[in-house]
Amino acid sequence: MSQEPQKPDYEELPANTPLSLSMSAGAIAGIMEHTVMFPVDAIKTRMQVAGASEAYRGVVSSISTVSATEGAFALWRGVASVVMGAGPAHAIHFAVYETVTNFGQKNGHASEPTAAVSALAGAAATISSDALMTPFDVLKQRMQLQNGAGSSMTATAAKIWANEGFSAFYVSYPITLLMNVPFTAINFAVYDQFSHIFNTQRRNDPLAHCISGGIAGATAAAVSTPFDVIKTLLQTRGVSLDQRARSLSSVKEAVKYVYDTRGLVGFFRGVKPRILANMPSTAICWTVYEMAKYYIATSTSSF
Repeated sequence: MSQEPQKPDYEELPANTPLSLSMSAGAIAGIMEHTVMFPVDAIKTRMQVAGASEAYRGVVSSISTVSATEGAFALWRGVASVVMGAGPAHAIHFAVYETVTNFGQKNGHASEPTAAVSALAGAAATISSDALMTPFDVLKQRMQLQNGAGSSMTATAAKIWANEGFSAFYVSYPITLLMNVPFTAINFAVYDQFSHIFNTQRRNDPLAHCISGGIAGATAAAVSTPFDVIKTLLQTRGVSLDQRARSLSSVKEAVKYVYDTRGLVGFFRGVKPRILANMPSTAICWTVYEMAKYYIATSTSSF
């Protein structure tokens, strides 16, 4: 008596699945993640920049103020940089994640990745993808702060290079890693745990993916906000009106600057819009990625 072919588990892509397909799923998810809540991210940047106006206190009121004084498109300045960088960066991110996860499962003889393996895979993926994404993130934040018509992405890049040198594109890379490694480790580990709670049968369940992703994104965003404050300070130093902020050249100097000017509370400036931006964007990212994996797995197995 022949057995009926087993339906593939979407959480483990078939062995013959090309890496390019997994990378495509990650690229689509990454672009969706970074663009859907971009205006809220723009407000967060304005809150965290050195010498930020106290006018940027509430998310809704800030969005209304910027739209009224600078135009509706003002909150979307820099989105082209995110789209250009997020696709390749997230493709690398998820490719590394899948590779490390599969390696950990095979060597640990586990049917599903443990929280530790998920966290390690997320950290490894972040180190790789941030090397590509950091310069685009610098461009994004500089363009988010431009008033009026602003410059194009290429013009902004040329200006940074001419005035501050190539190092300006990577001055925030160490703090970006200090932020994103724990952010991603927490994100993947929390998502993995809540996926087991809300999706006990381990099926393609968009609602479960969305809820688990939202909780993971909010948790990771809240915990890593102090690192994000320092990252924004270093990435926007070239356009700061504060002379001391313009001269910052290290994470240590930036930490001291925040403490001297705003105290401990300064390290959590922008935490509300950061959570508001990351909760839905991370939920969408995980949902899109898991659905893409499911359709890739089912379509590949049919051949």
